Amino acid sequence: MKITEIKPNPNNPRFIRSEKFKKLVKSIKEFPEMLSVRPIVIDENNMVLGGNMRLKACIEAGYDDVPVMYSTGWTQKQKDEFIIKDNVGFGDWDWDMIANEWEPEQLEEWGLDLPVDFGIEETKEEEKEEEKEENICEVCGKKTV
Repeated sequence: MKITEIKPNPNNPRFIRSEKFKKLVKSIKEFPEMLSVRPIVIDENNMVLGGNMRLKACIEAGYDDVPVMYSTGWTQKQKDEFIIKDNVGFGDWDWDMIANEWEPEQLEEWGLDLPVDFGIEETKEEEKEEEKEENICEVCGKKTV
């Protein structure tokens, strides 16, 4: 749909900070295929019910058209409910799995907020390895006291 035909929802209770917005724009530019599987949800008046930030990012990225999904025939109560439920994160992250499968820099670039202590265990283990290495003679390779 032509991006100019879509109306941002003035009652959207969500906002995005500048740094995150820049990451979202970059993410859309680098992986536009995601928009096809996560289209902007609009009502019969082309008002956004889900995807206000993506719409804003697509405008910033210079897109003329974006995929949309129509939700028609909903009551105002259903629309209001959808706006909230679409933005609720019900699940939790498995931080151990994430730490073992992905690089922190990549995760942050993708927009994931990492916990303050993310990767600290790995850092402590690396420091212990470095300490062990420091106690080895560079010439003969024997452990020093």
